[in-house]
Amino acid sequence: MCKLLNQNILITGGASGIGKLMCEMALDRGIGKLVIFDIDKIKLAEVVNQFKKINQNVFGFVVDVSNTNQIIKTLQIVKKKIGSIDILINNAGIIIGKNFNEHSHKEIDFTLSINTNALMHIALELLPEMILRGSGHIVNIASAAGFVSNPKMSVYVASKFAVVGWSDSLRLEMERNKTGVHVSTVTPYYIDTGMFAGVKTLIPILKPEYAAKKIINGIEKNKIFIKMPFLIKLLPLFKGLLPLRVFDFVVGDLLRTYNTMNNFTGRNK
Repeated sequence: MCKLLNQNILITGGASGIGKLMCEMALDRGIGKLVIFDIDKIKLAEVVNQFKKINQNVFGFVVDVSNTNQIIKTLQIVKKKIGSIDILINNAGIIIGKNFNEHSHKEIDFTLSINTNALMHIALELLPEMILRGSGHIVNIASAAGFVSNPKMSVYVASKFAVVGWSDSLRLEMERNKTGVHVSTVTPYYIDTGMFAGVKTLIPILKPEYAAKKIINGIEKNKIFIKMPFLIKLLPLFKGLLPLRVFDFVVGDLLRTYNTMNNFTGRNK
């Protein structure tokens, strides 16, 4: 079991959505220090002021996680002024929902820099101290899209496939080398935070409170994969057993997953 009591936690994208909810839940469990990374300066200031009423040891940093140099410099400040991080929750992410041929090169690079590369760079900066002290937990928010292809989200899917593969490879390395560092990969279905506004699906969209609670509970139990809802647990099995065209029929035609992004609007900005 991974106890959150007195642990120092860093959550990226922590000023809104499930990031903010996880911050609240972590504070309720009596963590030591909370560090929040977010690009939205106004929202970040609001949540830091709100959370300081619960715990004075809350620190917010305006960080563009698509900028590797900014990540490195900010984490150097964190380690010097705040101390070591026991639990990292790589939560920040974006989606640009459109057909692949409609993407610009800039959109491709931007999506991968936030959804994939940033997770690796942040983890790489924090891992040495975790390994040195023989403890730590890295939590990577991927997606069910890390298992299943889907039209109008090809670049997002690519970014999440990469996270799933990297995150679990990291877990194996940490276990094989007996570092004491745990790694959890989170693969939720669509979450109703506004990020996927306009999505239409037969499978119920997850409530943010439910998703955040499942993640925090999964961290406490040192779960390797945190999948939600239950159907997502069966995806790798179905994909492995069914011929591709049959899988396409079940997922695409019966569950109509391949049409979920048809009316996607996303957030206004």
